[in-house]
Amino acid sequence: MSSVNTIQITELQGDGIGPELAASVRAVADALPVDVNFIPVDWSLENREKRGDEVIDEAEASMRQTKLAVKYPTITRDSSPNALIRRRCDFSVIYRPAISIKGIHSNFKENVNLHIVRIATGGTYDDPGQLIGKDAAVSLRMVERRPCEQAARFAFKLARSKGLSYGSGHYSMTSSSKHTIQRVTDGLFESVVADVHQQFDDVEHHVELFDALLAKIIIDPSSYEVVLVLNEYGDFLSDMASGLVGSLGTGASGNYSFDDNNEVDIAMFDPAGGTAPDIAGKNIANPAAALLAFGMLLDHVDRYDLGHALRLSLLGCIETGQSTRDLGGKLNTDEFTRAVIDSIPAYL
Repeated sequence: MSSVNTIQITELQGDGIGPELAASVRAVADALPVDVNFIPVDWSLENREKRGDEVIDEAEASMRQTKLAVKYPTITRDSSPNALIRRRCDFSVIYRPAISIKGIHSNFKENVNLHIVRIATGGTYDDPGQLIGKDAAVSLRMVERRPCEQAARFAFKLARSKGLSYGSGHYSMTSSSKHTIQRVTDGLFESVVADVHQQFDDVEHHVELFDALLAKIIIDPSSYEVVLVLNEYGDFLSDMASGLVGSLGTGASGNYSFDDNNEVDIAMFDPAGGTAPDIAGKNIANPAAALLAFGMLLDHVDRYDLGHALRLSLLGCIETGQSTRDLGGKLNTDEFTRAVIDSIPAYL
């Protein structure tokens, strides 16, 4: 029986570079002053094709017990395991930070510190569309009140926590849509956000049209911190923000489901990159995004001290050139992981 102080984490093992990323995260977890127990679920393509829905059942059961998961990149062939587990666990919110990292080359010179909260359901992404005759096609766009409420509460709370963690005492959250054009769907979203804002009157709430938001972020990203958007908009904004900071290899995200009180129930954290089969098994993969995802998990379980130390160590290594080759360094996966581990004590 594990100690009550042990962090129990479902580990959805993946394909390609997934095992190398998992080894890096486990090594860092072992080096931290906290007891972490990973419960592995084999989500390799081979096992998913062999066992079918049993693998999804196993993952869901484990995640409902631990309430925490880390997921590594998986191959999508016939169906997306990401989509399947999101539906099973009712994930309705995705949180993706996009932060400039010193030492990573970017064509964009302004400092980016964006925290993007995306409603992970609805829009047109859940609708396969339908052909109308030979020359037309339609797709149904749906926006639901409950995921909007959950995402809005999450975003306002995040804005409040960021103000506290940075010591500014100033809280601000921006919701963005095309409510002047999509008056019914985006209009519902903005009205729900405005209603939720009444419970967070200490947090400033700004509303921006989405096309204007994209331009303004590129002109002056310092004007924005926490941004709340609907499904498609969040997809576009997250990728643009990754481009601004110069690397998809440092992207990490959190996926959240909620209970009947709109409090977080299950949280899953994963790196944004793919399986990278061309470099799999060569010990040259960049584990930064996986480690940042693990840092987000530590924040979520109220060990911000450890998550912050991990981030500072990782960012310090990259800034000083102790990084993998894709970031301009010379270290392999194991060497970069060791460099991060060796630097963590300085920040605890």
